[in-house]
Amino acid sequence: MLTEADLIRWSEALAGIARTGLGFTESLYERERYEEVLAVASEIRSRASDPHDAEHHISEWMKQVGSGVPGYATPKVAVGAIVGNDDGALLLIKRADSGVWLYPTGWADIGYSPAEIAVKEVHEETGIEAEVENFLGVLDGVRRGFTRFPAYSLLFQLRAIGGVLNAHPLECAGVGWFHRDELPEPLASGGEWIDHAYDALSDEKPPTLFDEPRNPPWLAEFTP
Repeated sequence: MLTEADLIRWSEALAGIARTGLGFTESLYERERYEEVLAVASEIRSRASDPHDAEHHISEWMKQVGSGVPGYATPKVAVGAIVGNDDGALLLIKRADSGVWLYPTGWADIGYSPAEIAVKEVHEETGIEAEVENFLGVLDGVRRGFTRFPAYSLLFQLRAIGGVLNAHPLECAGVGWFHRDELPEPLASGGEWIDHAYDALSDEKPPTLFDEPRNPPWLAEFTP
């Protein structure tokens, strides 16, 4: 059955191909073809329960066209943190933009390593000081419903070592420590991450979490 997630994923994939092509080609003929692909992608995206019209998406995508390698369209990168305390509780934030509860997360800023981003985001969003213990996995944001545009989330395990809870006034509507039987609602989609998080906090050393390849990737259903 065709879903909204399918339409978003297909439109973003087509738009990425077109933007990359525009960034590398010097042929006027090829530019026209890539711009046509971008127009088709925008029509698909505008049908995916998206409030913007097709022209809006074309305009936004064209702003992202670069030249050569810098113009190669790739997913954005976010860094998430599974943070536990000595009591075995999990640190969660209530996102101000969506109202859902999720682990602390933020975009990967240039000049920082992914692990440094994890530490920084935890402190900025929650007031908690933490240190990195392990790498837990990498997730596809679109497939898991975290984002409506291409983004990968690098997930680290951290241990709280200090600080006090203090929700970021702009990014967080709430913050707290939660045990497995007292999780808040609504939780972010792709609930597999919850079990993985508590397994990590209980020292079970779960396997690295990633989205298994689908066959074929464009038609097969994805179940996290």
